[in-house]
Amino acid sequence: MKFLRYGPRGSEKPGILDKDANIRDLSGLVSDIAGETLADLSRFADLNVETLPIVEGDPRLGACVGGTGKFMCIGLNYADHAAESGMAVPSEPVLFMKATSAICGPNDPIIIPRGSEKTDWEVELGVIIGKRAKYVDEADAMDYVAGFCVINDVSERAYQMEHEGQWTKGKSCDNFGQTGPYLVTSDEIDDPQNLGLWLKVNGEQVQNGTTKTMVYGVKHLVAYLSKFMTLEPGDIISTGTPPGVGHGFKPPRYLKAGDVVELGIDGLGEQRQTCVADA
Repeated sequence: MKFLRYGPRGSEKPGILDKDANIRDLSGLVSDIAGETLADLSRFADLNVETLPIVEGDPRLGACVGGTGKFMCIGLNYADHAAESGMAVPSEPVLFMKATSAICGPNDPIIIPRGSEKTDWEVELGVIIGKRAKYVDEADAMDYVAGFCVINDVSERAYQMEHEGQWTKGKSCDNFGQTGPYLVTSDEIDDPQNLGLWLKVNGEQVQNGTTKTMVYGVKHLVAYLSKFMTLEPGDIISTGTPPGVGHGFKPPRYLKAGDVVELGIDGLGEQRQTCVADA
C-alpha cells in the first residue's frame, strides 16, 4: 500500500493511492497518516480502495507522514560516499539530527538560505517508525517499521563543515527535508537492502547507487538507535546517501536558484524540486 498526505501545507489530509495511481481520500477513516494510525497499517489491506472518494485535480503532496518527533540521519553510511568525502568508514553508525521544521513535501522547492554558496543534494532511503521501539533486537526490527519513503537530505556544506559545532545546522534549514511522495508499507518491499536510488540535477544524473552498499542496514539501524532513545510512531530515519553529491565533485558543484532536482528510489516513487533563493 502507498499512503500519502495531500493539500496545503499544515492542513494536509490523509490519502492512499489506488491501482490506477489515483489519490483516494482517507479522511473519513483516519485523521492523519501519523501516530497510532501507523502502528497497524495492515488493517487497510482488505479495504476496497475504489469505494473511497477520488481526489480531483493535482493537489500538492505533503510529507508522507505527519507528527514526526525525531528526524534522525545516518552519516557516511555508504562506503563509496565516505571515500568521496575523504572520510573513513565509521566503526558504528554516525547519528545526527535534522530539525523537524525542515520537513516538507516531495515536490516543495529547495530553499537556498541567504548567503549560501554550498547547498547540496542527497537522495536517501527513509525508514518510518510505526510502533514505539526501545531496546529492539535486530531480528525483530522490521516489526517496528511502518514503511519506507524517498528523502532528499538537502545540506549546506559550509554550515555543516566549515562552522564550529555539529552537522545539524547544515542540515536543518527550511525545506531541507523533502519526504515522500508515499509511505510504502514494508510488505511491498521485498528487500530494503536491494533498492536502486538515483538523483538528477538539471537532467544530468549525478547519483546512481544501490542500498546494497549501505554499511549499516535498516534492521541494524532500527535496533541500534533504539538502544539510545525510544523511537516513536512517525519518527524518520534517513539512512545515508550513495556517492555523487555535489561536494564530492572536483571541483565541487552546488545548487543555485533555478536548478531542478529530480530523485527516486525503486518502488517508492519520485520527487522533483526547483531551487529558489530565500527571501
